[in-house]
Amino acid sequence: MVGKSLISINDYSKEEYLRILDLTAEFEKKPSQNLLHGYVVATLFFEPSTRTRLSFESAVNRLGGKILGFADANVTSVTKGETLHDTIKMVQNYCDLIVIRHPLEGSARYASEVASVPVINAGDGANQHPTQTLLDMYSIKKTQNTLDDLNIFFVGDLKYGRTVHSLLMAMSKFRTTFNFISPDELKMPNEYKLYLDSLGLKYYEHKDFTDIISHADIIYMTRVQKERFSDPIEYEKVKNAYILRNNMLENTKDTVKILHPLPRVNEINEDVDENKKAYYFIQALNGVYTRMAIITSILGLK
Repeated sequence: MVGKSLISINDYSKEEYLRILDLTAEFEKKPSQNLLHGYVVATLFFEPSTRTRLSFESAVNRLGGKILGFADANVTSVTKGETLHDTIKMVQNYCDLIVIRHPLEGSARYASEVASVPVINAGDGANQHPTQTLLDMYSIKKTQNTLDDLNIFFVGDLKYGRTVHSLLMAMSKFRTTFNFISPDELKMPNEYKLYLDSLGLKYYEHKDFTDIISHADIIYMTRVQKERFSDPIEYEKVKNAYILRNNMLENTKDTVKILHPLPRVNEINEDVDENKKAYYFIQALNGVYTRMAIITSILGLK
């Protein structure tokens, strides 16, 4: 893993996932460590972000490193016509590691091929979000005490949701049963279902989850992403397709946990927040420890 970019969740093996999760647990116990003294991490966010950007910055700061970069491409030379190639070539001179979020699929992979330093994909369009996947896996393992033989419900935008795509790929290595709940317009793309077929893993598709939610170990809610729709009318048709309310959790397992990559819009009612089964805010905190583990592993510091 030393010096190895993380662009897709498939870039890491099952053994490497587990090593990252073990290291994440270590950082949760002792989050302030001066391992990045003298290191600089560049965060290039061409697309809006709150949790991902701030958790990366928190991770670097807790490790004693320095941050440079931007959270708005409109204040960079991109507005003057600078290409991604030239931006990466320039930034690599100033840092030891690049974290990039970009709206175009494949942009992070391209950046890793151009850069002389390792690159971490913080989300590229509807494609992948591997660090979110690793923090999701940590949240699942921490709450369920295992990653094996779980029943995971993905709810909402499964077509454009890069978090569900990445998590599906990772959890397919742990004998997971998947339930896909979405409107027809936002169904899980066929390539992911074909992948599960090739592994002999079970998955089920539903349009409603009210009657089957009791079987879930993990309920992974997602927002319908307005920014992925070219037609605003199509967005309006599906934006409130699924709303999880507290009374819907009455017959669910005591151990079930509700995850969400955030931000939420309407898909989880605020009356769920006080339920012990709600885990999405702690999940966001887990992102700091997970990203500490990923950064120090790539830089060969752990």
